[in-house]
Amino acid sequence: MTPLPFSAILFDCDGVLVDSEPIVSKVFRQMLVELGWDIGEQECMDLFVGKSFLDEWRIIHERTGLRIDQDWLVGFRERRDAALARELAAMPGAVPAVRAVAEAMGGRFACASGADRRKIEMQLRIAGLDGLFGDRVFSGLETPRSKPAPDVYLAAAAALGVDPATTAVVEDSVPGVLAGVAAGATVFAFAPPTRTYSLAEHLLEAGAHHIVTSMDDLPALLMGTDALAS
Repeated sequence: MTPLPFSAILFDCDGVLVDSEPIVSKVFRQMLVELGWDIGEQECMDLFVGKSFLDEWRIIHERTGLRIDQDWLVGFRERRDAALARELAAMPGAVPAVRAVAEAMGGRFACASGADRRKIEMQLRIAGLDGLFGDRVFSGLETPRSKPAPDVYLAAAAALGVDPATTAVVEDSVPGVLAGVAAGATVFAFAPPTRTYSLAEHLLEAGAHHIVTSMDDLPALLMGTDALAS
């Protein structure tokens, strides 16, 4: 495969590599309902996908009276991980797309997610992607700021020894796109036509440079851009 025209490819995880967002949102919504907030499925997705739940404590407090904390998040993560273990699957086309990127880039690609490391590594293992990414896995919860701040992408680029402005970021949420743009990367936003959240127009408004509607198309789209690696 022809080398891709970037110094590195940085993948988000949830909603890009694995189809986890509906599963996680369902668990989170149920826990909000238990707190007294009768939030709908779509509203829950629109409000919280791509964000750190702890960062969103104010709106949760306004609607439930509870200030969520780390103890509450521990309970959420236990229920979340159990649901993911039962239901999670790789995003269609994601595994061959990552393999194609690995062939073209060698070790110059990584997973940079806003989630906690335990979740990221579990999901990559379930999807059969852990062997491809190896130790090139970065959690936004281990950086000073989570998405939409660029910290996790800057950390991944630094670890790979590349200029973040010469990387491509593959994202699926508005906070993630904002993070990639703030890092100076070229952002490819994954927005399949059947998705009801993180719509293509919203991702473009956030600054995405390219829209990807199928993971099957990603390697060719990465190769077809005019961006140049250093």
